[in-house]
Amino acid sequence: MLNKNLLIILSTSLILFGCSKNETISDSDKTAKAEAMLAESSTGEVFVSDAVKTHNKKIKQYLDFDNKDDYEAAERGFIATLEDTKILNDNGVPAYDIDAFDFIKGDAPDSVNPSLWRQGELTAKHGLFKVMDGIYQVRNFDLSNISFIRGKTGWIVVDPLITGKPAKAAYELVKRELGDIPISAVVYTHSHADHFGGVRGLISEEDIANGVRIIAPLNFTLETVSESILAGNQMSRRASYMFGSLLPRSPTGSVGVGLGPAISSGQLGMITPTDEIGHTGQKMTIDGIEFEFLLALGAEAPSEFMFYLPEFKAFCQAEIINHTLHNLYTPRGAKVRDGRIWSKYIDEAIVMFGDKTDVSFGSHHWPTWGQEATVKLWEGQRDIYRFIHDQTLRHANHGYTMHEIPELLNMPDGIAKSFANRDYYGTLSHNSKAQYQLYFGYFDGNPANLDPLSPAAEGKKFVEYMGGASNVIDKAQADFDKGEFRFTATALNHVVFAEPDNQAAADLLAKTYQQLAYMAESGSWRNFYLTAASELKNGIMDLPTPKPGGPDLVRAVPLDLFFDTMAVKLDSTKAKDKKWLFNFQITDTNEKALLILSNGTLHHRMNTTDPDATATIKMTRAALDQMSLKIKTFGELREEGIADFEGNPLALKSFFGMLDEFEFWFEIVRP
Repeated sequence: MLNKNLLIILSTSLILFGCSKNETISDSDKTAKAEAMLAESSTGEVFVSDAVKTHNKKIKQYLDFDNKDDYEAAERGFIATLEDTKILNDNGVPAYDIDAFDFIKGDAPDSVNPSLWRQGELTAKHGLFKVMDGIYQVRNFDLSNISFIRGKTGWIVVDPLITGKPAKAAYELVKRELGDIPISAVVYTHSHADHFGGVRGLISEEDIANGVRIIAPLNFTLETVSESILAGNQMSRRASYMFGSLLPRSPTGSVGVGLGPAISSGQLGMITPTDEIGHTGQKMTIDGIEFEFLLALGAEAPSEFMFYLPEFKAFCQAEIINHTLHNLYTPRGAKVRDGRIWSKYIDEAIVMFGDKTDVSFGSHHWPTWGQEATVKLWEGQRDIYRFIHDQTLRHANHGYTMHEIPELLNMPDGIAKSFANRDYYGTLSHNSKAQYQLYFGYFDGNPANLDPLSPAAEGKKFVEYMGGASNVIDKAQADFDKGEFRFTATALNHVVFAEPDNQAAADLLAKTYQQLAYMAESGSWRNFYLTAASELKNGIMDLPTPKPGGPDLVRAVPLDLFFDTMAVKLDSTKAKDKKWLFNFQITDTNEKALLILSNGTLHHRMNTTDPDATATIKMTRAALDQMSLKIKTFGELREEGIADFEGNPLALKSFFGMLDEFEFWFEIVRP
């Protein structure tokens, strides 16, 4: 069903300043229309081409579907789950529905890649599980896992999910089944929102004052807000495709995202860590339990660690090791990740802890028990990232380009036949292109690609060369009938960008995307294809605009980064002839900065002011946060006495009028 909140709270794509309005679920007309469209998209006759059936049959023949080891591991230690499967926010709207994917059972239908169906069935298992005496996990109460380690006085909680209500529900289940034991510490393994955002469902600042500790990797607080703040609107819109937020949960819709079933909605929170881990090998005793940390900065997340628990002979692999190939470049958009570094961190774990680990558990999926099985998982994950990195560069140094290399990569069976290394989340194709981009950028060296036309202009020329849109559609239909979907999509995309109102082209392209989705082993790719198909057929749903990120994240934004974000929003066409200086002073923290408007650009110098500035803005940090969250206007804050200005009011008003407001529901599959 449609998640009515539609607050797209995503791993690293938090909209802090990018939304122009704060519409809510009270806009019932929009929600009802969206629900009707979703219901329509999940009913009716399903066409699955012979090419899709043949492709999926080959997958079934290649992989060992008789191997049930993962099923045994995913069910091992099950204790209980919730009887009421809907976890509700305060307004009564579901934050997460733990049984939304329970339909994934038995043999895969023709409309789903059988390998992805298998992964969806495994990740859909929900409830409280015993990893070993003293370590427990609650799985599928959100995209990620929440783990509970028994300390001497209370629970040490690892990775408290995305939002507060699912985290609280997980803790209530733990208390119901294992006793009402307090929380003594929280561990954030890394700086993505699905591993800290639910912390306020568990603890508060008062708990911190009373001795509860929060442990995180180096530079955690900065990285939680800085990786995507400058590009958050684009990332979040694309994430609505990637995570299937607009799709029904069904055999023709989303069957999960490979890393987990789905993301929760509600209020994202963050409490600043009390302790940061600064180097590999650092040890810390937390509530009587010894932790030994392995920093993994700049691989899966900018700030991340794994850790070993000697008392339990247990290793927490965070999100560096998973039961899927992860993303070296995520389709929602983010900085490219380095497979070489990622591989080295895993090898470091093997050297440091491989011979003394009896169980390995992580931020996603199910644990692995036994030293032999654990090291086998780790080695496979190590090898796949190194393979993608090194073989991409090998082919690149032979002169092959970003789009040619994925077709040349021949993954060894020792890697490829392991379900843990399949393309459920990241893909070999996407990750290879990411490693090319990491070293060479998007340009392939061919001067024809130095200055190509825009997609719309290129589409018009393509259609013209082909003798008109009807000719292209006829040829595309012939290719579609032959199961040649990849170029069919390319050709029809040109038509749609050349003629956005050509519904015949849009409908055939939507059907093409559906067939590509039914073949996709990656949950992310499937969701992208199906969401694109829906928007081509129905247009963009008239939905409420997601609100900016929660107050905790806004408060955590350093003033320096706030001004960088403001500079990104500056419309240079409006500012090109202005040369103004503005002093900016935060009165309660004594922070100050000089803003310099010059040649359509905005610069800032921290800890500096100019006595001859055009205007001076003074406000408290709380006032800045309220203005950023669009809770109150500058005028309202002035009336309250927590904001003011001196100098030229017209220049100040003009300056704020130069800052863009980003529309969230922009077109992706049309110009």
